[in-house]
Amino acid sequence: MSQQQISLPAKLINGGIAGIVGVTCVFPIDLAKTRLQNQRRGQQVYKSMMDCLVKTVRSEGYFGMYRGAAVNLTLVTPEKAIKLAANDFFRHHLAKDGKGLTVFKEMLAGCGAGMCQVIVTTPMEMLKIQLQDAGRLAVQQQKPVMMTPTKLVATNAVLSRSYNSGMVISAPRAVSATQIAKELLQTQGIRGLYKGLGATLMRDVPFSIVYFPLFANLNRLGKPSPEASSPFYWAFLSGCAAGSTAAVAVNPCDVVKTRLQSLNKGASEETYSGVVDCVSKIMQKEGPSAFLKGASCRALVIAPLFGIAQVMYFVGAGEYILDNSPLRLLGQ
Repeated sequence: MSQQQISLPAKLINGGIAGIVGVTCVFPIDLAKTRLQNQRRGQQVYKSMMDCLVKTVRSEGYFGMYRGAAVNLTLVTPEKAIKLAANDFFRHHLAKDGKGLTVFKEMLAGCGAGMCQVIVTTPMEMLKIQLQDAGRLAVQQQKPVMMTPTKLVATNAVLSRSYNSGMVISAPRAVSATQIAKELLQTQGIRGLYKGLGATLMRDVPFSIVYFPLFANLNRLGKPSPEASSPFYWAFLSGCAAGSTAAVAVNPCDVVKTRLQSLNKGASEETYSGVVDCVSKIMQKEGPSAFLKGASCRALVIAPLFGIAQVMYFVGAGEYILDNSPLRLLGQ
């Protein structure tokens, strides 16, 4: 990599395409992960990922599984592009002496990538979580009425957002990412969109430190020779393996981040003043196992997401687009 000139626009395009394709494929699993992580002991609405998806389809329809997908699809392009391009950028500059990168330098490059991506990741996750968790909160306050022997129809109460108090209030209107962002900016300024920034850094920096060196070393095993590239299927499998491993490793941080960024609270759900307070309350009330909530879902989300990302890099989609469009001057 140190011998090659990095085309940053191509890397951005590759990361963007990978993010859009990956999110479209695995978003329902990500929704299940958010809802499972936000459940408290004694207030479980869902028993497992499949139970969550089945109940979501029954109560909210097929597209209910894609609540929050629009904001994710909008922001995942810059988020994934920044993450992957930043890692390449740091690896390129850390390897200027012409030698291969040590594991420490690979971890350093990953750390830099994780710190760069939170600029987009934090507000994206903030808005996405409110929309994803709305269905779980609505189910908690539903009052079922028997309509037929086989189907229950629930009241259509929607929780209003209470940013500071965490109170649960019924309201007749639905919400959108634009409305949430507008209200946050009006009431709290830009800080409102970056609530949970510390927890996001705690998740994304260690994730990148684990993922990028692990992928590089796994991918190296599939190379027929030191100078050759690994087959595309090996790049995909390496991305999946490294992604799922890193996802499970940092899942406790993801649980803390999800809890901190959830503005709406169900009945009897506690609020948190910060990372330390959140960790302390989860340990006291739910035990250590709570930090692994949604771990399998997160592994299933991240594995194909980064597998697809590495395939996009392998096939050079960004380079092809730049070479065959008026944008080709950007790659020079």
